Amino acid sequence: MSKLVHPEPEGVAAGNGYSHVVTGPGQWVAVAGQVALDADGNFVGVGDPAAQARQVFANLDACLKAAGATFADVVKLNFYVTDIAHLPAVRTARDEYVDTANPPASTAVQVAALFKPEALLEIEAYAVI
Repeated sequence: MSKLVHPEPEGVAAGNGYSHVVTGPGQWVAVAGQVALDADGNFVGVGDPAAQARQVFANLDACLKAAGATFADVVKLNFYVTDIAHLPAVRTARDEYVDTANPPASTAVQVAALFKPEALLEIEAYAVI
């Protein structure tokens, strides 16, 4: 059972699919931004934001597990997308991993480019275990 707390700040409109604040006791885990690279370093889903989002969340899951964490421990996700229209695909993949009743705090930013043209999105995660 998660020890994370999702307070609802007074005077702030409710988040749509994210929490404004998440806190909890424990060890801090920072996961670097993940892109849609498979274990061999090849891009998955070139031109397909849904396929890339699935690979990115699988990578995040593996990174969290390596730190002894799960998505239940994630307090913050930062999404960087080359087109804000990719967010529905990102949210669909995200919802397969996070508790949608108590989602992590999140930020979504459209960027001009990522480190390679094949990358449509990059996501970083912060957790407390």
